Amino acid sequence: MGSRRGLAVLFNPFCPLSTAKVLALKATVLLLLTLLIKARVQIAAGSALGILLLLVQTLVFLAISGGLVLAAGGAAVYATQRRRPAAA
Repeated sequence: MGSRRGLAVLFNPFCPLSTAKVLALKATVLLLLTLLIKARVQIAAGSALGILLLLVQTLVFLAISGGLVLAAGGAAVYATQRRRPAAA
């Protein structure tokens, strides 16, 4: 009885949606959902890549600044050792 009611709706001439229109809408919704999921995955992957690049950039900055501190400290030690014999 339920299937007879469904067939009556599909073949109703006053129904604005035909079977082809319903199938086209279903296909469009499926396509849009697929594109939405794909975009969400790309955003997540892009965010992960961005976080990874930010981490690498931070580590490189810390390494370079640490190297500069060591170089400045070495230069200061060298300068103080060089001045001592001259002062003595």
